[in-house]
Amino acid sequence: MELELRHLRMLCTIADTMSLGRTATVLGCSQPAVSNQLKRIERLMGEDLFVRGSSGVTPTGFGVEVVVQAREVVALADAIGRRSTAGRPGADRVLRLAATNTPILPGMLQRARAVLPTLAAQVSSVYSSAEIVELIEDGKVDVGVAVDYPGRELAHSAALARRGIVTEPSFVALPTTHPARGRLDVPLIELAGDAWFLTPDDGAGWPGVCYDAFRAAGFTPPTVHEFLGDRDELQRMIADGLGISIVQATCRPIPGVIVKPLAGTPLWCRYVLVWHRERVSGEVAETVFRAALAAYEELIARAPHFQAWAARHYRTPRT
Repeated sequence: MELELRHLRMLCTIADTMSLGRTATVLGCSQPAVSNQLKRIERLMGEDLFVRGSSGVTPTGFGVEVVVQAREVVALADAIGRRSTAGRPGADRVLRLAATNTPILPGMLQRARAVLPTLAAQVSSVYSSAEIVELIEDGKVDVGVAVDYPGRELAHSAALARRGIVTEPSFVALPTTHPARGRLDVPLIELAGDAWFLTPDDGAGWPGVCYDAFRAAGFTPPTVHEFLGDRDELQRMIADGLGISIVQATCRPIPGVIVKPLAGTPLWCRYVLVWHRERVSGEVAETVFRAALAAYEELIARAPHFQAWAARHYRTPRT
């Protein structure tokens, strides 16, 4: 067989929905048809692209690379097939976007502009996810990139729509001299005696979920520094041995810092796209969502610590 555009769309949809059943519903076909087509594509590729796990169907390391490239091809094909928006009423309007502390923002904006070149974005940095929702509700921004946590989903009115971009494990940043530096996955209890840097209340459940994880592991940190500032500054303090910190899975460590997964993955964080249904068209929302997802997948493809974790937890050998 040869790969066709419809195959690439299916791979992207599987990555989006994390479910073969939901993919079948989206594409209007049966689940066995999706499963069989995926098997044929994997035979063509010579390697598994997805594996089933407790969190659903998850891309393997190789699958992430394939999906990132598939999204680029699909986006270009959609841009070619879409009639020009030049001259349409409102085509040159400014999309007001608020985003919390996330590394996906630059790549997301770049990809969204490539698909919708007439759409201008006005970006505001807002730390609190609850505040982002409030700004959208009040009509001050149109769309936001926020975070929430499993079991603590963001609350909003029916006027807003929400779509999860990705749910990722939270890792820990340690100085390279830390006793746990040789661990593949660091047990949280081994960090009980460390000082911690924690960011303040984000309106979505943090740092409560972190303290819950500490209690579940059986300890209370002796010292907690509240820190809300530059990520490089935080890493410099970690490198100097002043404390450790929970970080995003895509975090790129500076010299003197190592990023490690936590054993048992006790902490997860979800990136969420939120928008106002009346002020943001379906086309724009879909474009921004896919741009955000592609930007994230590119980031994790360049994060060796994440790739190593995914290989241990999700990848299975082909038999």
